[in-house]
Amino acid sequence: MAAKVSFSIESIESPTGSHTLSVAYERAGAGEPLLLLHGIGHHWQAWQPVMSALAAERDVIAVDLPGFGRSAALPDGFAYDLSTVVPVLGSLCEALGIERPHVPGNSLGGLIALKLGHEKLVRSVTALSPAGFWTESERRYAFGTLRGMRFGAQTLPLPVIERLARTAAGRAALTSTIYARPGWRSPEAVVAETLALREATGFAATLSAGRSVLFDDEVSGIPVTVAWGSRDRLLPRRQGVRAKRVIPGARLVRLPGCGHVPMNDDPALVARVILDTSS
Repeated sequence: MAAKVSFSIESIESPTGSHTLSVAYERAGAGEPLLLLHGIGHHWQAWQPVMSALAAERDVIAVDLPGFGRSAALPDGFAYDLSTVVPVLGSLCEALGIERPHVPGNSLGGLIALKLGHEKLVRSVTALSPAGFWTESERRYAFGTLRGMRFGAQTLPLPVIERLARTAAGRAALTSTIYARPGWRSPEAVVAETLALREATGFAATLSAGRSVLFDDEVSGIPVTVAWGSRDRLLPRRQGVRAKRVIPGARLVRLPGCGHVPMNDDPALVARVILDTSS
């Protein structure tokens, strides 16, 4: 089970005053700090396939974002947008004694990592299929697909989810939207992440906040890698070309055979991309 840390978020303006937030995380390894940020509806365990490789060279902190996994929801009056989540992560780093970590992020986590890079709060950014480089039609498609996945997670009884997860075909039915190789995911992991999607208290508010998001900020002075799976079914890889135009100093990397959450599809490649960027 992930450890938890509680810290004050009183530095963020709120109509209801200051609050204390509990954030869950898993920490392993030693070296320069590496803060891992997952995508919408997921949890820190999305990074499990690469944790051991990363922890062999870095102090790795995999976080459940507020309102996801085992982290508490944001208090009333706090929006699930970048202007809130970025300071929350800053407060988390302060509570953990981390100064300017390297930040790999996937999807929503990639968008947050790039914003942290824009704010000069990190040493490097590795954005894996980051959100925010879509056209309006691509955004609507992605959000509709995510809502469909959430609906399935909420309506399928747990025994059905467990039965589906025991077969490769069932795991594909549950997770092929985000994994190119869903059969490689363990049954236990598929059940856990389906339940994480079902129970994510921040899901709807995060989607709502993302309707107007287009990332166009400068990210300079730090190493930035934008990596995209060649088989990403949620955010097509052409969005990586747009990201490169917005951040011309970024290294654009293709992840052959990988889906939207590439850590499962090619752990060795993804770990190497992260370690190269954070070296």
